[in-house]
Formats: sequence, structure tokens, C-alpha cells
Amino acid sequence: MKMTVELFDSIINTSQDCVFWKDKDRRFLGVNQSFLDFYGFESADVLIGKNDEEMGWHNDPEPFKQDELRVLAGESTYKVLGKCIIRGEERDIIASKRPLYENDEIVGLVGSFVDVTDVIRRQNKMDGSQVMYTIEKLRKYSFFDSFIDDIGLDTILDPLTGILSRAYAVKFVQSLIDTQTPFTFTILDLDNFKFINDSFGHSAGDRVLAAVSKGLAEFLGDNGVAGRFGGDELLLVDLKNIELEDKIEFFDRLYGHSNALRMNVRFENGAAFVTGTAGSASFPGDADNFTDLFGLIDKMLYLGKSRGRNCYTIYEDDKHRNIEIRKITKNGVCTEMRSIKDQLESVEGFVNKLQVILPHVVEDLQIQDMYYVNGKGRMRSVADEDFDEDAGDISKLMSDDMYSENTLEPVKKYSPRFYKALVRHGFESVMAVRIRSKEKTYGYLICPARRSLRIWQENECAIVYFIAGFLAASLEIENEKIP
Repeated sequence: MKMTVELFDSIINTSQDCVFWKDKDRRFLGVNQSFLDFYGFESADVLIGKNDEEMGWHNDPEPFKQDELRVLAGESTYKVLGKCIIRGEERDIIASKRPLYENDEIVGLVGSFVDVTDVIRRQNKMDGSQVMYTIEKLRKYSFFDSFIDDIGLDTILDPLTGILSRAYAVKFVQSLIDTQTPFTFTILDLDNFKFINDSFGHSAGDRVLAAVSKGLAEFLGDNGVAGRFGGDELLLVDLKNIELEDKIEFFDRLYGHSNALRMNVRFENGAAFVTGTAGSASFPGDADNFTDLFGLIDKMLYLGKSRGRNCYTIYEDDKHRNIEIRKITKNGVCTEMRSIKDQLESVEGFVNKLQVILPHVVEDLQIQDMYYVNGKGRMRSVADEDFDEDAGDISKLMSDDMYSENTLEPVKKYSPRFYKALVRHGFESVMAVRIRSKEKTYGYLICPARRSLRIWQENECAIVYFIAGFLAASLEIENEKIP
């Protein structure tokens, strides 16, 4: 068979090793698909023409530079242990490199590497290694039964968490699709996982991953399996809860009454409260192939992240079919602010302005209503004119222009009347912004949520802060008071 460019590309891009090639100045000329997937790049354009130092992949780049200079001088290296930074985390890799020749002259180098972080951590007993699935448990699925005796558990399970590895979780899902077996597919991302690694160390992060994975596998029980997609992203394959009502009940129990999420994990040097964001869809009702199905759960994950994290989003065709990830992640605060400004300017009067933007805020922040506190300390609703509560002590809470904690404990401590008003209506988290122009405070804009530990994102805070500022300016110009 003649080696064509197309054949070469096919071979390179089906390799599970990360492959790259560089010119004689150590600048990237190309990489394969595994390389792009490892670093999370959509294309090689971000690195073509750059070297490792410019990409910032090593805490100490000098040993890697000298290694490549030796290769460019004619040496070859094989399975050299090193480290690289991927998404803020330092990972262990094993790399091999050799020179590239043209007309007997070295014109560059080609190399490959694999990630061995989890293997090394397990060998060093850093992971508190666990095994969540036995051969007997997996044998009940025909996919695993066909080969499990030949390859054993070590090949199938993720070495750190003890749940399915990415490769076998994905293969299992594809086997269910091939046999037309209905199931619900979920991807779950741990919230603020990098903060745990940075604050308490990678061993703490490993403990969190192991604890959550154990909880998820036990919660699924005999109804499905859990797998590790990569990093802090986990997968759930549920063969029982396929209908929407069943999925809602499943996730309500998972988030509210399980030992898998919303739990404290303690370390030698501290503790962290662990939450996660999940996106879910079902086969074949929502999608009839793997690519489309994964696209849906990925889209729902991004939607959940944009709405405060620590929540689940189940795909519903009539609600979500036209949502695009690009719009979720890249629409930009400025674009939203321009839209809000146009809506606010379209009407006169404080309450009218809030009513015209209420649907926008409710949809983006996933809250039921928006409220405000007037100069007399009365908390009123935008949607319900009969709502009237005492929040006269809110100023004691608002040492800054914005309160956006994900718990009501400070509210209870500093503003007990405001706290009672929130709790009486079932609210568990709140964002509050002062409506202020220069030194004059007109009142407060309130966005409460009936969800504990609702994590308010920076863009959400910025939008509500912008609305409060616009309202304050309008009140000053029109010499009005908040009703």
C-alpha cells in the first residue's frame, strides 16, 4: 500500500498517543487529534509557530528545551518522564522524540507522549485507590461480559476513582446505542475543583474525586454505571430513569438526599464543601447517535454552569433545541447589558422598568421573581403586587454595594428581619445590590433563589449591578422615589 498524505493523517489522528512535530527552531508545525484533545484546543492554529516556553506548559522549561536541543543534534529519546501543565494542573507524562531528516539534514523533530499521572499516583499510594465495580457487577452487562475475563478490571477501571475509565465508559454507551437500549446519559463537572487543588493540594483533589465517584456509583446502584471522562468530569449511564418525571426525581434525590454531592470532604489541612453541575439527556428520545447525544449533555452542562452551577439541567426539546453553546458562553456581558439598557429605556417609571426586564432576568438567572426594597424598608415583588415584607434592617448587611454569598447565614446574623422575609417564602440563597447614585441610596434590588448554595457567577452579578445603577440614575434624573 502506498503511503499517501491522507493515509498518514488517518494513522496519526487515530493514535491515542499525543503526537507533535516541530521545526529546527523547536516551533510547532503540527499535532494530531489526541494532542488537541489533551490540551482542549479546537485546532492547531493556537500553537503553530510557537515553542513550549511561549505556550507556558512547564514550570521549569529548561530541561525540556535541552532535551529537544539534543534531539536536534542527532540523538533520540525514549520514554522520558516529565511534567506539563494542563488546564492549570501539573500532569506527569512520558515522552519520546527523534530527529526529522530531509536530504540527510536534520530539519526538525517528531515526538509523542502519554499521560501517566494517575498511574504514578496509584503506584505512590497517593490516591486512596478504590474499586467500585467487580467483575461480577460488570458481567451483568453483555458488553463487558464478552471480554472481561480476558483483560481484567485494571484495564477497564480508572486507577484513581475506581469507576469506569473514559475509554470503556464511552464504549459502553456506544454499545447501548448499537443494541438500541434506552438509557440516560449525564456529564457532571465538579464546581471550583481547581480552587480545591490550589488551596489544599492535589492529594486533596484526588480525595474529592474518589469520594464523589464512590458516592455516584453507590447512588446508581444496579441501575447503571459511573465513569470518569477526564479531570474532574464524571459520567453517569442510567438504564432505569428514562422518562422526564423519573429523571427529575432521580436528580432531586441525588442533589438533595445523597452522599455523592453537596457534601463536606475533610483533608489533613482543611475541608471543602463539594458541589457539582450536571447536564443530562436520553437515548433514543433526545438523540439517536452518540455524537448528538454527547452534544446535548455538553450543552446542558454549559447551561447549568451559566446559571449558577451546583445544579442539574435535563434536556427538553421544546425548551433547549435552539440553545447554542456559543451563545451561552460567548454572548458576552456587554451584549446583554445593551439589550437590558434598550428595554429599560423603552418605558418610564421604576416598577415599569423592572417589569419590562423581568422575563430576561428570570430566564438568565433562573429565579422565580425579582424584588426590591424601598426607602421605608419594605420588600416588594415585581410580579406580585400583594407581596409586602419587612426588610428594614437590610442596610446592616450591605457593607458593600453588593451581597452575593451563596448562603443566608450572614443575612441571619446582620439582618434578621430581612432573613425572616426570605425564609418565610422558601428562599435559600440571595443576591442583593444597592440602588445608589453618588452618595444617595434609593433602595435595594433583590434576586433570591429557592436553591441552597446557589453560586452567583461574575457575569450575573455584573448584570444586576448594571440594572441597579441604571435605575438609580433614572431615579435621580426624574427625582422619583422607589414606591
